[in-house]
Amino acid sequence: MADSTVVIDAPAGPPSPARLDCSVSLSVVMPCLNEERTVGRCVGKALAAIERLGITGEVVVSDNGSSDGSVAAAKKAGARVVHCSERGYGNAIRRGVEDARGQWIIMGDADDSYDFERIDPFVEQLRRGADVVMGNRYRGGIRPGAMPWKNRYLGNPVLTFVLNLLFHTGIGDSQCGLRAFSRQAFDAMGLECAGMEFASEMLVKAVKRQLVVAEVPTTLDPDGRGRPPHLAPWSDACRILRLLLREWRPGKKPPQEPSRHGVFAKRVV
Repeated sequence: MADSTVVIDAPAGPPSPARLDCSVSLSVVMPCLNEERTVGRCVGKALAAIERLGITGEVVVSDNGSSDGSVAAAKKAGARVVHCSERGYGNAIRRGVEDARGQWIIMGDADDSYDFERIDPFVEQLRRGADVVMGNRYRGGIRPGAMPWKNRYLGNPVLTFVLNLLFHTGIGDSQCGLRAFSRQAFDAMGLECAGMEFASEMLVKAVKRQLVVAEVPTTLDPDGRGRPPHLAPWSDACRILRLLLREWRPGKKPPQEPSRHGVFAKRVV
């Protein structure tokens, strides 16, 4: 499969002085809530990829109140664990990123559905100057049983269509949970959402702040938790739609004319 990358190219803005003292190149942040069966595998894969890439890095597991052995499993596999008392996907991600030491951050679920051994395209785009790098599961491959049909053919495409209609992101998989960003970009976005709508908030605010957004193929495997996911499709979708409408300002579109940094939207193959 061709390695297609969608790049939205715009000024990244001034550096954030509060985050220029990063002690490692890459932090992999995983939100975790009762992922005892899978979190250790995810941590091991991420650490192996960091070693193979020859960069300094760490894995930070942001535990969101697990009642099983997730914390012990994460520590045994080599992760540094931080605790987030406020429930919610967005809260857990923010807590992990705040405690991470990396110049770059890769975030992804601890349920073993994303392949942390194959983070190379994300790191490559960060090295090339992207502020935010999105995974695209439709381009990379969705394994049988990895995504319910209503999410694959209805929920995700509809939310992606609405997001692109309102904000012109050019992204093909707006809800992909495997993504990367620079520390500077994270600070600039000022993300606030507590729940699953955090993923859409990141894209919206990246575009509104004219950050460089890239999209690379990634795969999705069936998760290994052996229990239903935390996702609540209908209520989460409603919250995402409310977020998009709240952030949308009619008549105000992202710049479509070429800027001194290049063409606003382009495809690189």
